[in-house]
Amino acid sequence: MIAAWVSALHVLTAGRSFSMDLVFQDTQYSFQTLRALGYAVSGGADVGEVLKTTYAIREGDDESWCREWLTTAEQREKAGDDFLARGRKISAGQEFFKASNYYRAAEFFLHTHPEDPRIVSIWKKSRDSFRKAAKLADRPILPVEIPFEGTMLAGYLCLVDNSGAKRPLLIVQSGFDGTIEELYFSTALFAVKRGYNVLLFEGPGQGGAIRVQKLPFRPDWETVVTPVVDYALTRPEVDAKRIALMGISFGGYFAPRAVAFEKRIRACIANGGIYDVNLIARLSPEDEKTLNAEQGAEEIDKAIYARMKTDASFRWLIANGMFTFHAKSPSHWLKMMRPYTMRDIAAKITCPILIVDSEEDKANPGQAKKLFEALISPKDFMLFTKEDGAEEHCQMGALLISNARILDWLDDIMMKGRAEKQRP
Repeated sequence: MIAAWVSALHVLTAGRSFSMDLVFQDTQYSFQTLRALGYAVSGGADVGEVLKTTYAIREGDDESWCREWLTTAEQREKAGDDFLARGRKISAGQEFFKASNYYRAAEFFLHTHPEDPRIVSIWKKSRDSFRKAAKLADRPILPVEIPFEGTMLAGYLCLVDNSGAKRPLLIVQSGFDGTIEELYFSTALFAVKRGYNVLLFEGPGQGGAIRVQKLPFRPDWETVVTPVVDYALTRPEVDAKRIALMGISFGGYFAPRAVAFEKRIRACIANGGIYDVNLIARLSPEDEKTLNAEQGAEEIDKAIYARMKTDASFRWLIANGMFTFHAKSPSHWLKMMRPYTMRDIAAKITCPILIVDSEEDKANPGQAKKLFEALISPKDFMLFTKEDGAEEHCQMGALLISNARILDWLDDIMMKGRAEKQRP
């Protein structure tokens, strides 16, 4: 039964299906290396720095991972400070952007010990380095705060220019383990170049919302996105009739869920689409009974904790799940994921939607297609293949082709007024 649970959990992570060994044999370590390296095309990394860092890391040693990435991040931030002191703003901005990505990588495997103070301190270094770079960027990147249930959600408004002209807005959110700063490198930079203003935000379970505000994930994501749209409509730069939403990774559940209820959004992108987290496990009714029983849950927890000691990827998966959901145990987290389904929700979506899938992303096989088939709204399905070199989770390592195809789809709706009808 534990093997089935392991399969179920993989839907929420990035990289557990990585199809090659990049520096490391461990799948998560390999994928996170690709993830950091991939942002070289958008200014978030330099190839030599990533390779120098990762070759110094001991396989499966989370402390070694943190230490080496932290060293590299601090070096790049200091270089940025030195450039800035000499008035070299372009060079300084480049270093600060890279430092932000490297600090993000350094913090990644720390969640096994949720009270570790480095989780917050290193995350803040990533955020602050990004903000130093943002002040030096050639296009406006404005930190914003979005009112939400008596508190504020952090975000960035990335503008085409300072003209104040109304433009189409792309709202972008990450998933299980991303940050809003990372979204600039993965998506915003490319969209701004096409003429979109971009609003990046983090909701409960993400970034500072979980690390500082202690807000865990929630399934009713429309309650998160509606305040984001409310805020967007207060901005003079936003064309209220041309607002789109993109969800990445676990955001492939959150974004479709939100647009099922939030009708001011004109188009939605789910990369990759998630229909029902629980279907992936293929659990029998007997397995479900075992999880619900106190003794059965204890057996599951015991087996999971044992595997966490020897499997770095699995250790991170469980630890981050418990951390972002505020789960008391692995079995508690498994039960908390049950409401994350589009089963009775998908048919409520009315806007055009793009469901994206990746050929070698085996973590959620068939999920994107299931979501696509459940939709009755105008819809398109986009598959990235091994031949494209874009087969990994969320096309990591292939940001140029990924953004080209996805944003071309969005352009057809937002920029050219594509007729809102389903393609044959």
